[in-house]
Formats: sequence, C-alpha cells, structure tokens
Amino acid sequence: MQVSRSIGDVYLKRPEFNREPLNPKFRLAEPLRRPVISAEPSITTHTLQPHDRFLIFASDGLWEHLSNQEAVDIVHNHPHVGSAKRLIKAALQEAARKREMRYSDLKRIDRGVRRHFHDDIAVIVLFLDHDLISKGSRRSLLQSVRGGGVS
Repeated sequence: MQVSRSIGDVYLKRPEFNREPLNPKFRLAEPLRRPVISAEPSITTHTLQPHDRFLIFASDGLWEHLSNQEAVDIVHNHPHVGSAKRLIKAALQEAARKREMRYSDLKRIDRGVRRHFHDDIAVIVLFLDHDLISKGSRRSLLQSVRGGGVS
C-alpha cells in the first residue's frame, strides 16, 4: 500500500469524514459506520529456524493472486537470482487468467489503465545465510540490485 494512504484517505478511516458528497460518488446508500482502511500495519512474527532459507516481503497485490505456498514453491524451486521478478510475473499471469486474458495482452495495456486489472505489486526476497547469522558476523556483503520491472 502506498505510504501516502497512511496519511490520506481520511474518509475511509474516520466515520465523521465519510459524508456528503462522498456517498453518491462511491454509490453508498448511507455513510460507512466503521473504518474501511487503517494506517496500522499488520505485523506477524516468526522466530527464524535453521530450515528457513528466505523471507518474502510483498504488497497485497502479490498475495491477491498467489498463496503463501505458491510463492514459497516458486522461490524454493528456482535460482535465487530473479526470484522477485519471477513472483511478480506469476502473480500477473494469474491476474490475466482471472480476467480471461493472456499475460502478453495484459502486459501491453498501459500501466495507468492496467491499474483496473490488478493492484500494484512490490516484492523483496531476502535469502538467509544461517552460517553468518549463527556466527553473529558483523561483516556484511553489500550488493545493490537495480530493479527493472517485469518483462
């Protein structure tokens, strides 16, 4: 979700700001009585185990189209390089399938218009090195990877 959403869209968070002329704009019969969105993040904790190999951080756009297990299988069964792109492509392929389209047709739609076909998708895959973690190494390997979208 965009950072600006945590600041804006107050009419979706506070009932006192959800009134005319918003009701007709969103075709609401009556004002909303409770928040629709929240600026409070959903946080889940998991204690790392020796068998944990990677973490997937992703926006809801990914999870709308892939289950946790599908995402894990994609990352686990392929080389590390390109894992985030692979997940995004799989989600976009599923979004196209749900719309009874081909992936190639979905990709040809202008990004501004494509917003009507799927939510934004952001993904980071972090691979864990348990040898470094267990040694408590302060030495870090720095690597910058330039994002380039999905082709």
